[in-house]
Amino acid sequence: MTKLLPPHGRSVADVAKEEGIPHGTLYHWRNELKLQGEPVPNNKDNTKNWSPKAKFAVVVETAHMNEAELSQYCREKGLYPNQIHQWREASINGVATDVVDKKSHQSKLKSSKEEIKSLRKELRYKEKALAETAALLALQKKLHALWEIEDEEV
Repeated sequence: MTKLLPPHGRSVADVAKEEGIPHGTLYHWRNELKLQGEPVPNNKDNTKNWSPKAKFAVVVETAHMNEAELSQYCREKGLYPNQIHQWREASINGVATDVVDKKSHQSKLKSSKEEIKSLRKELRYKEKALAETAALLALQKKLHALWEIEDEEV
């Protein structure tokens, strides 16, 4: 099946002839790949369902191509050159923003840890206060019970 995917991107007929696999089997496998969002030959479906991995594979595969080769490639794959340009820009921007996102994530993580620490401290304080209040209520009930007994004896 990898022969159907980039960077090979060969047709079903070529692979079937070379490998001796029935066309129907390869078409079935190709349709399964389509459902998973993988780029397959002669796939005229909407590329929004393509996985990021598949889009990146196309970007890498077409990186060395000139405009004429890129246009031919796009016709074979059912793509538009501007889609590949957008995917390339997204890949570049993704790497650039990854560093910023990592720093942002680390600062958020640090502040979250500090918040968790302060909330745990507050929770311990409130648990102690609740335990003290419960003890005072229990003593108060015992005191009232003791006074009622003394009143009855008098």
